[in-house]
Amino acid sequence: MKYPEITLRRGKEQSLQRLHPWVFSGAVAHIPDSLEEGDIVDVITCDGRKIATGHYQIGSITIRILSWEDTEINDAFYRKRLEAAYGLRQALRLVTRHNNAYRLVHGEGDFLPGLVIDVYGDTAVLQAHSPGMHFARDIIARQLTQLPDAGIRNVYYKSETTLPYKAHLDPQNDYIIGQYSTNIAEENGLKFHVDWLKGQKTGFFVDQRDNRALLEKYAYKRKVLNMFCYTGGFSVYALRGGAAEVHSVDSSAKAITLTDANVSLNFPDDTRHTSHVEDAFKYLSSIDDSYDLIILDPPAFAKHRSALKNALIGYRKLNAKAFEKIAPGGILFTFSCSQAVSREQFRLAVFSAAAQSQRKVRILHQLTQPADHPVNIYHPEGEYLKGLILYVE
Repeated sequence: MKYPEITLRRGKEQSLQRLHPWVFSGAVAHIPDSLEEGDIVDVITCDGRKIATGHYQIGSITIRILSWEDTEINDAFYRKRLEAAYGLRQALRLVTRHNNAYRLVHGEGDFLPGLVIDVYGDTAVLQAHSPGMHFARDIIARQLTQLPDAGIRNVYYKSETTLPYKAHLDPQNDYIIGQYSTNIAEENGLKFHVDWLKGQKTGFFVDQRDNRALLEKYAYKRKVLNMFCYTGGFSVYALRGGAAEVHSVDSSAKAITLTDANVSLNFPDDTRHTSHVEDAFKYLSSIDDSYDLIILDPPAFAKHRSALKNALIGYRKLNAKAFEKIAPGGILFTFSCSQAVSREQFRLAVFSAAAQSQRKVRILHQLTQPADHPVNIYHPEGEYLKGLILYVE
């Protein structure tokens, strides 16, 4: 299949030969005048050799590569990629009687750059991060409902905040196929309300599933503080793990309402849990040293590299306050979901905070995103979640 051609500058094909799935604007020598955002294009070297096929868009990332083979990008292409993605989740045993919340497609990690799909029971929530995937949404939705054994009946499109604003696509969040049935999903035997209509991201942070399960093992008889609790995932796991008390804190009243609903869904009338609508720094400053397990899972402090310096200062200050307040023998779960912050930079920020506290701190675990958020080995930018579990004397 032949598509409109974008020609590269001399020598700029090297990153594609290393299978990196992006072509940056500085690598491009010629773009046809007739191209529109989201068009499928062939990538051509300066000597006229086709090297890949991808989606075109305006911006620093000009092309997101879909295939290095001579492949037509059609229904069969998306069906094959989605079947491979679902097959991986089945092999990982993520789709079970006690777990029906998982990420089905993680962009470049599943060789579908610009596409994210999270599944909650019989509903798939589809997010496009590129114009090309926006225009392919109907094809993708049809193929999702035809995946063997996946049981997907509803496809909700939620891309109002994820598409490049310069593309002027005016996406509308709505069901492409099916309609609202139930918003309760199950994760490792625990039930959660998932607000994909108005909640953050796709409605739930499935990327912390493994880390929540690990927290459950450490929670027994501890007094737990879950900062930036959002829907209360860590709080619910801590309760099942036998925590003595669990306090959930978020600056959003809506998040606290969701947290309380999820706690009640799993542990009705459990007096061990209380929640607080409060700013994180203000709350941490007001507490004593009675908490012996603290979770710090803030929203991204740096969504772009321009904000990196301030983000690192923020992580240092937040963790310094936790080191100051946590009880002796306490355990700190601390995270960064900022893609712009590297694993080394985050660890250095936490190290600086620990040094400032002058307490003895040991690393028990170094955490990352789960297997249903795979990182394409040729695209290290896909690694975004960093975490540390620390023992504080």
